[in-house]
Amino acid sequence: MANDSSTQKALVPVTVIALVVAAALGAHWTRDGDGVANAAVDATSAAPATQLSRASAPAALSAGGTALPDFRAIARDNRDAIVSINTLGQRSDGQMEGVPEEFQEFLRRFGQGQPNPRPSQGLGSGFIISTDGTILTNAHVVKDADTITVTLADRRQLSAEVIGSDERTDVAVIKVEADDLQPVHLGDSDAMEVGEWVLAIGSPFGLSYTATQGIVSATARSLPNEAFVPFIQTDAAVNPGNSGGPLFNANGEVIGINSQILSRTGGYIGLSFAIPIKTAIAVADQLKEKGFVERGWLGVLIQPVTRDLAENFDLDRPIGALVAQVSPNSPAERAGLEPGDVILKFNGAEVEESPQLPAMVSALAPGTEVKLQVLRDGKRKQIDLTIGTLEEERVAQRGPIKRQSADRLDLRVADLSSDEREQLGVDEGGVVVTDAGSGPAARAGIRPGDVILQVNRKAVADADGFKELVDDLDDDDSALLLVKRGEGALFLVVEDLG
Repeated sequence: MANDSSTQKALVPVTVIALVVAAALGAHWTRDGDGVANAAVDATSAAPATQLSRASAPAALSAGGTALPDFRAIARDNRDAIVSINTLGQRSDGQMEGVPEEFQEFLRRFGQGQPNPRPSQGLGSGFIISTDGTILTNAHVVKDADTITVTLADRRQLSAEVIGSDERTDVAVIKVEADDLQPVHLGDSDAMEVGEWVLAIGSPFGLSYTATQGIVSATARSLPNEAFVPFIQTDAAVNPGNSGGPLFNANGEVIGINSQILSRTGGYIGLSFAIPIKTAIAVADQLKEKGFVERGWLGVLIQPVTRDLAENFDLDRPIGALVAQVSPNSPAERAGLEPGDVILKFNGAEVEESPQLPAMVSALAPGTEVKLQVLRDGKRKQIDLTIGTLEEERVAQRGPIKRQSADRLDLRVADLSSDEREQLGVDEGGVVVTDAGSGPAARAGIRPGDVILQVNRKAVADADGFKELVDDLDDDDSALLLVKRGEGALFLVVEDLG
């Protein structure tokens, strides 16, 4: 979710089928602008370390004697475990005040002029997963947030820090300083079936602790541009502010995190999507343990099996994932996979449609040994393969980022990850500018993405060190900053520090 409540962001569809469906509906995928149910995301490695427990909720009976879930008990018993999340930050609309649009790109190329920053406010939901104040929510709820405030059921408002965030799965782990909090009970998302009752609880439009019910409409749903998450689709009403909130089964267990909707307007129209709790906990465990998400990698480019292709490959119906290309030096190449192979089973699980395969692969830890069943030249054969590591994910999936605000310069900076250092050619030290604000540094030409290496010819070690160097400057001093920008570097003088 974007952190600006006035903005809707469309997600980019990636499959032809999804494009056709979306066009027919006249709809678009959104991450709501208030931190609600409209985001994007991914899965990760081995089985979650967090223990899943079972809780039972009393059943009610309909007039015909059919057992129905007692939504009253679920809502009552989980009130203390669900939180509202408010964020504050800054975003830029990419425009320069008073500058004609046709000249703005010209000025940016030469380091002149800055987009107009403006405050942004975000709203979302979350739920407590351990008594020490660890909370699960959506990555888009806390993205680019400078401050995060969590409101508990007893109306206490606590500051939270981000332990880790994974945009590909849209999962974030945050923490508040509190003891003896009530966690939710976690269920088995793999066991959910179409038609089961579910209950969504969150803070739509800021209306705290709102419950809406529905059924599971589909499982393992693949969405446009969402390769790593097998979503649970429901018809439970989800709106801006619900993002990051829990989806309960009839036993009062959390089986998903409400994340996205398909909508014409950004509001609920009957299609809601939740990240399975098994996927979310696997991501959360990695974020807590090592600060980033390590994904399994196969190394193939795949495409859907159409009816025409199925006939060509002597399949009785369209099924599986057709290998169009095998990456050099990949696990797939080493195992002997070839273009033209149709992957029918992955580690014993049927691959009904090609979009299911990436989620299956990424959910396994690198180094896991798996068995594939493929169709080659009309014959089925088994291929043994060892899952590799999707290295390029690590930059985007770094965990806790130490941020600092240098108020006198109106800058916000963050430490560089090791992968970023390698990409940028920075061996040690330095901080990256995440927000240039509109103060003296911006007027001097500093912009987001710049790497500040020195302040008054003193090396910047990290975000804390940068803040100390800036705090030591006198009001009537100017600051000489050594900045790395792209493949070059330049000195910029920042004046009017007072």
